[in-house]
Amino acid sequence: MRIIFMGTPDFAVPTLRALHEAGHELVAVYSQPPAPAGRGKKLQPSPVHRAAEALGVPVLTPKSLRKPEQQAEFAALGADVAVVAAYGLILPQAVLDAPKHGCLNVHASLLPRWRGAAPIHRAVMAGDEQTGVTIMQMEAGLDTGPMLARAATPIEDKTTGELTAELAELGAHLMVEVLAGLDQLAPQVQPAEGVTYAAKIDKAEARIDWQRPATDVVRHIHGLAPFPGAWCEIGGERVKLLKAGVAQGNEKPGTVIDGKLTIACGNGAIRPIRLQRAGKPAMEADELLRGWPIAAGAVLD
Repeated sequence: MRIIFMGTPDFAVPTLRALHEAGHELVAVYSQPPAPAGRGKKLQPSPVHRAAEALGVPVLTPKSLRKPEQQAEFAALGADVAVVAAYGLILPQAVLDAPKHGCLNVHASLLPRWRGAAPIHRAVMAGDEQTGVTIMQMEAGLDTGPMLARAATPIEDKTTGELTAELAELGAHLMVEVLAGLDQLAPQVQPAEGVTYAAKIDKAEARIDWQRPATDVVRHIHGLAPFPGAWCEIGGERVKLLKAGVAQGNEKPGTVIDGKLTIACGNGAIRPIRLQRAGKPAMEADELLRGWPIAAGAVLD
């Protein structure tokens, strides 16, 4: 098939590569424009942009697709289908209608649960037992289009970062399967029941509230890892907690219970597994404590 691929972050790269490996003709890749990054704030192409160039596929980076000339350029590519994975721009109706088979989206949730910007974060933070990917026919509404296929995976103790990598691969394989049988698939309308919305993550959500039950605190930590990172203050220094487990303990919330950095919560306690001090790389808790002992009885903010 003649395919236009539209994506920006690392999550989208496996789908791009899978389409190429499956022998489809990638006529163009659309990605967000290069953005400032690093200490020098130099413009850096997106992960999809870099991956497309490595495959020899032409890349377009418009700031929007609202202008008629941009829409005409898109239509002139004569694509059979557009495959979209975390592109980051709203697609006007003229773009949605241009390819022969429309635009298919790899969405990182089991729709209709968690429509919107941060489905993986929200699924972890809410304590969902499972999540997955949905291949959806795109329409004007926010992730409201009919579904072509879904695949699930358990969340268990995975972080958002770990799940993102897993779902990226799962979505890539599922999209290849969908395209192979596209003429035989019957799109299923999303049920009206069970709709939830995954609002964009606000950095103001990242501070850990030790008054909450330990299970909620762990979900909060895992849901925000690696970005933006749930944090607390230890000795006046902001520290991100990137992985944790529920532990035994019953003290005033925020109190360090022992030399292993077990921290009391509103109900129960947690034990950090992986942390990151400001300006330093992430490290295991044992490694951090060897260089920075935190005594029992310390109270974290």
